[in-house]
Amino acid sequence: MRKLLVGGNWKCNGTADFARTFPTNVLKTLSFNQSKVEVVVAPSTIHIGGAQAALAGSQVQLSAQNCSLYGNGAYTGETSAAMLKDFGLGWVILGHSERRHVFGESDQVVAEKVKVALENDLSVMACIGEKLDEREAGQTDAVNARQLSAIREQVDDWSRIVVAYEPVWAIGTGVTASPEQAQEAHDKVRGWLRANVSAEAAEQIRILYGGSVTDKNADDLITRPDIDGFLVGGASLKDAFKDIVRACDEVSK
Repeated sequence: MRKLLVGGNWKCNGTADFARTFPTNVLKTLSFNQSKVEVVVAPSTIHIGGAQAALAGSQVQLSAQNCSLYGNGAYTGETSAAMLKDFGLGWVILGHSERRHVFGESDQVVAEKVKVALENDLSVMACIGEKLDEREAGQTDAVNARQLSAIREQVDDWSRIVVAYEPVWAIGTGVTASPEQAQEAHDKVRGWLRANVSAEAAEQIRILYGGSVTDKNADDLITRPDIDGFLVGGASLKDAFKDIVRACDEVSK
């Protein structure tokens, strides 16, 4: 079985105090089998240091939510992949729908960022997913394939990439793809990987589900064969995150 992964994306939330107390009071109390599950949380950039200090000695890993397309230099406001690695991080989330649709990052930009992150020895949670009008038009598979194809054009080695399927219409809306909808999309993504990367990659690459994941639906979602964990938004800021991790730790598949 592929090792399950639970990612927690704090987005643009929290305070300096929260970045210290939530890891101490919640994240450090998580109990899970590290050979079966890994947990990676992504505070906002300014809060990474506080969370890192609070999580010292913990089995919970840290991620950034984004990185620059560029290296160090005259790029005001940017944080390079090299800086993230130097700060001790092992992960970065790239291509989240909010980066794509709020900040205008194209498939090409996301793919180039994935390449830069991998070149700097970071593992990547690469996000893909369709908007509501695209789903209603039957374009889910085509959108996912287009976004993945852009990454394939830049990357040969997918061993440090985790794919996060996040239907945009389900992110932060309280509407979750049904377990059947999520499994169908994940199965199609795995099929794309088999056809366009390799059969070995298709079996090894983890595909996470994201989109209003909560402690109420995680137990059912994680039983599906092609759902290898979650990228959690709002619930990653709450005690409920513990139950999402528990669901992954206890599942048999």
